[in-house]
Amino acid sequence: MFKGCGTALITPFRKDLSLDEAAMRRLVERQVQAGIDFLVPCGTTGESPTLTRAEHLRVVEITLEVAKGKVPVVAGAGGYNTSEVIELAHELQRMGVDGILSVTPYYNKPTQEGLYQHYKAIAGAVQVPVIVYNVQGRTGVNVETTTLKRLSEIDNIVGVKEASGNIGQMAAVCHNMPANFAILSGDDALTIPLISLGGCGLISVASNEIPAEMTKLTNLAMKGDFAGARAMQKQWLPLMDINFVESNPIPVKTALAMMGLIEPAYRLPMCPPQPQNQAKIEAVLKSAGLLPVSVAASRSTHAD
Repeated sequence: MFKGCGTALITPFRKDLSLDEAAMRRLVERQVQAGIDFLVPCGTTGESPTLTRAEHLRVVEITLEVAKGKVPVVAGAGGYNTSEVIELAHELQRMGVDGILSVTPYYNKPTQEGLYQHYKAIAGAVQVPVIVYNVQGRTGVNVETTTLKRLSEIDNIVGVKEASGNIGQMAAVCHNMPANFAILSGDDALTIPLISLGGCGLISVASNEIPAEMTKLTNLAMKGDFAGARAMQKQWLPLMDINFVESNPIPVKTALAMMGLIEPAYRLPMCPPQPQNQAKIEAVLKSAGLLPVSVAASRSTHAD
C-alpha cells in the first residue's frame, strides 16, 4: 500500500490565517488527477505543530472525502507527548485513514529506548499501520538502525520515512529491515539512491508542485529504469533544491501561491521568504514552465 510517490501535503490558509478548505479540496483533487500513489496530510510539511486539533482532523477529513478511496491516505500523528499522539491516532483511526506517519519526538530528545517505547505505545494503541518518520535535522534525534529493526518486529509498524540525509544509514536500513518493511525517502533529491539500495518510494515535497512528474520519477526508479529517472532528476533538481532555500514549507507554499493554487499566507513562526529568495523561487518556476501564462507574460513584460 505504501510505495511509489506520496505527497506531504501543505496546508493552505486564507489571508486571515484560517484554514482554506476550498483550496485544500482543489489541491487534493489535483493530486488524485495527477496519479499520485498516496497522500500524507498533516505531516510537518502540513504545519501540524500550528494546527489546532479540530483543524488537523478537518484537513484529514477533507483529504479522505476528496480522495474517496482512490488513493491511500496516511495522516500525520507525531510529536513529543506520547499520550497526545495516541489520542490523535485514535481519532484518525476512527476517521478511516489507511495509516499514520509519526515524526520522532522533537526537543525532548529521547534515548533510543525512549524512542522504541514511544512508538511501541502508539502502535499498541491502534490497529492501523504506523510509519516512523526519522528526520534528525528537524527533531534533534536519530532513529538508529538497531532501534528501527526492533520496531519493525511490531506487527503494525510497517515502514519508515528516512530523511536522515545519511546514505550510509540508508544503506544499513535497507540491508537490515525485513523485505516487507516500507523504506521511503524523505528527501526528493535522494529518492533514486534510496530506491537503488532497496527502498520502495518517496514522501515528497516537490510533488505538491509537480505530482505527475515526481510520481513518474519514483516509479521509473522502482522499475529499474534509472537512466529515465536520472533524466527526470536532472530536469527537476532545481525545483527540489529551491524548495529548501528556506525552512520547509515556506518555499513550496510560496511556489504554489505563485502558481495560483493557494493564497500566500503563512502562520507564525513560518513567514514569507526573504525577497531575494522569493526571486529565486520565481526564477526556477519560470524556467520550469510552472508559472501561469498570464503571470509569466507579465514578468517577461516587466523584465523587458
